[in-house]
Amino acid sequence: MKIAVNTRLLIKNKLEGIGWFTYESLKRITQQHPEHEFIFIFDRPFSDEFIFANNITPVVISPQARHPFLFYAWFEYSIPYILKKHKAELFLSTDGFSSLSAKIPVVDVIHDINFAHYPQDLPWLITKYYNYFFPKFAHKATRIATVSEYSKSDIARTWGVNKDKIDVVYNGSNSFYKPLTPEEIKNTKNKYTQGKDFFIFVGALHPRKNVSRLLQAFDEFKAKNNSNIKLVIVGNQMFKTSEMEQVFSSIKHKEDVVFTGRLSPADLSLVMGSALALTFVPYFEGFGIPIVEAMNCDVPVITANVTSMPEISGNAALHVDPFSITSISNGMLAVASDEKLRNTLIAEARIQRQKFSWDKTADKLWYCIEKAGLPLTKRMAYQI
Repeated sequence: MKIAVNTRLLIKNKLEGIGWFTYESLKRITQQHPEHEFIFIFDRPFSDEFIFANNITPVVISPQARHPFLFYAWFEYSIPYILKKHKAELFLSTDGFSSLSAKIPVVDVIHDINFAHYPQDLPWLITKYYNYFFPKFAHKATRIATVSEYSKSDIARTWGVNKDKIDVVYNGSNSFYKPLTPEEIKNTKNKYTQGKDFFIFVGALHPRKNVSRLLQAFDEFKAKNNSNIKLVIVGNQMFKTSEMEQVFSSIKHKEDVVFTGRLSPADLSLVMGSALALTFVPYFEGFGIPIVEAMNCDVPVITANVTSMPEISGNAALHVDPFSITSISNGMLAVASDEKLRNTLIAEARIQRQKFSWDKTADKLWYCIEKAGLPLTKRMAYQI
């Protein structure tokens, strides 16, 4: 089978959640299935590190799809041209976008539909594009993959899509994320927080990540807890962050908040593994990769009690109300003051984290591809 893949989010040193899903799953799929051909479609010059195997043909087509008008041009004109030119038999898109003009089976990976519930969190034109086209993409797709049972139900319920054509393909975690030695933890704390304990948040500084309330909760925590604990925020700005900036300027303990910007995977794994706890409290999340990364580092997790986060964290997290500053603050107080609670969460995480790996992600995505693109008689006999 000749499979064309939208790989526009494979950008060197700029992989976010969806980019990592694309990278880790495609690396395994292309190497494990040399009998198939893959056409990787980029919208800009690509790095050779993304050409994982000899059965990949990279193609660069314009325009660079980073604006709604350019989204439309790329997916409705450029993509169909490449599909026809290379005689592709299936189109895989790992970022939710698709092509209504494609004449072949389509597997669309829709990670979540936050824009349908919180349209105000995105620029107006992007919101309009997403809410107009993504339901159409979902109905046209031969198969849909998504990253949690929550997102599966949400897509089906919100857009009236048949659940039977949606497969759950959980995310995994990079192998960098593992428990650290006491010496590694000491050195990392010295580098980032003057040797002090710290909570960590990881994610793009997008409104739905709820960093504003996290900052206010941390300020409340500091007022109640006589300690030197800091808050480390790892991530780049994305869309509107003026509210977060205003909140930060108003809190009393801003000197105890450390913004690192984007970190390399190796550096991030050290900071994550050295944290007192992960404080990851978005009010909407399709999966929440940092939860699994923290669990793999033996770091306790404080996360939100909404959308997919209880599903992903299970009993391995302290769940708080993301809309309540006091609930988040109380979660911090509980984890900071109760060693037994921290140890219990870590023990539960060692069980829960077994559900998630990029190997499982690749296997389940491949099975979804097979269901879309191969006749029943040729599908793999095993069920994942």
